[in-house]
Amino acid sequence: MNKTKVNLFTGFLGVGKTTALRHLIANRPPHEKWAVIVNEFGEVGIDGAALLNDELAVAEIAGGCLCCVAGPQMTATVATLLRRERPDRLLIEASGLAHAAGVIDELRAKPLGDALEVAAVLTLVDPRQFIQPDYHRQPLYRDQISIADVLVANKIDTADIPTMDAFRAQAAALFPPKSLVGEVREGRLDVSWLDAELAAKPRYRPAALPDNASAWQSAGWTFDPELNFDGERLTRFFDDLPKKVPGLVRAKGVFRVLDSWVWLNWAAGQWGAAQVSWRRDSRFELIAPAFEAETVEAWLRECLE
Repeated sequence: MNKTKVNLFTGFLGVGKTTALRHLIANRPPHEKWAVIVNEFGEVGIDGAALLNDELAVAEIAGGCLCCVAGPQMTATVATLLRRERPDRLLIEASGLAHAAGVIDELRAKPLGDALEVAAVLTLVDPRQFIQPDYHRQPLYRDQISIADVLVANKIDTADIPTMDAFRAQAAALFPPKSLVGEVREGRLDVSWLDAELAAKPRYRPAALPDNASAWQSAGWTFDPELNFDGERLTRFFDDLPKKVPGLVRAKGVFRVLDSWVWLNWAAGQWGAAQVSWRRDSRFELIAPAFEAETVEAWLRECLE
């Protein structure tokens, strides 16, 4: 029996995994059938809506890390996709808070291991974060780096020359070495990287904490698809969020605006927008140390037409 290749995409919150997947999907080899699973920390899935198109099966697992809270759901979701779609390749976008090594263990263990061939793991990093010692002190971040076969510096257009020089030096010094180290902007990954050689992995693994995001709060909201949001009000809302929500970690949503649908994504002090084919509902998710959910909902409702 031919096994389905599976590529895991990992990386910290806001590093651009969904944008990278959108680019790969747009450049998918025409002879390959793909399916996608998106895992999100929050209860309301946003990234699946951003990836949805008419030619691709997309499944969502929300409400926890794949290897922890959502682990059993991942096994069931993967099995259902394989049986229903029979894809040549399965792409899994792990939550930015996922311990990647644990996800790989799940994919290799029975029963999934009988049907899947674990291909290259791609870890995206922001080079500005990668060179900071504080990030490497976090077990979660080290886990995502150590499990990578392909290490990709994304958003290189936001990094200066000294930062990129430091990134290259530190990436080259990783042991065991990566099979490939790439540098891209706007998530423009090379499709051939999905078939990169598997790199040697360290014998040890960072300890997985029982709750690696205990200092953060997450909440999600959904709105009827008939409701239209005002584009200018949404723009002000996203511009003002860092001031309104101290310590903001992540904010993203899919909204109906002027009878079209847009994906809005805030991370690392910047936000952007893209049109999507999602039509099910408008939805928004927020991750921060603390906030009043009722207040955030009131702000969102002020953006309705």
